[in-house]
Amino acid sequence: MPPGNDDLHEESVDRDFVLTSVLEAPRELVFKVFTDPAHMTHWWGPKGYTVVAATMDLRPGGIYHYGLKGRDCGTMWGKFVYREIVAPERLVFVNSFSDEAGNTTRHPMSPTWPLELLSTITFDEQAGGTLLTIHWTVLPSATEQERQTFHAANAGMRHGWTGTLDQLAAYLAEIQCKTK
Repeated sequence: MPPGNDDLHEESVDRDFVLTSVLEAPRELVFKVFTDPAHMTHWWGPKGYTVVAATMDLRPGGIYHYGLKGRDCGTMWGKFVYREIVAPERLVFVNSFSDEAGNTTRHPMSPTWPLELLSTITFDEQAGGTLLTIHWTVLPSATEQERQTFHAANAGMRHGWTGTLDQLAAYLAEIQCKTK
């Protein structure tokens, strides 16, 4: 079942972006669908986008590189550079837009978006499910204009993540039904 409005919470922690969602799936499964590109192709990205390419080297220093195609636009590329992987508790990575070759690039629609964000995703057991927490922070190398753009985009980030989490919840429900 997709997360309801009561299941999503957003808060500002020193102006970072934090979003939580309760997912009706075991923590190990939620962690697995975040760390296997075959799973991520089924749910990753904003609503209306499809994963068209994905490679993952899941280790500190490794990279998840992906391409997303929207209905009316070309392919948008992104990457994670993993810093920390603690199964099934936490993923820490630097998140950025990229080109098809994996080189870090500017946001395709926002030239003042920070080049890189530090992302921490935690997976906490909760009765009957998993409390997922997404925490994005601007790296110290960001300019003041990049920081302002990030902070001003809070509502848009919430909207994008809500769609992604809806897709994740539906995918988790689907794969759990198949294993019953």
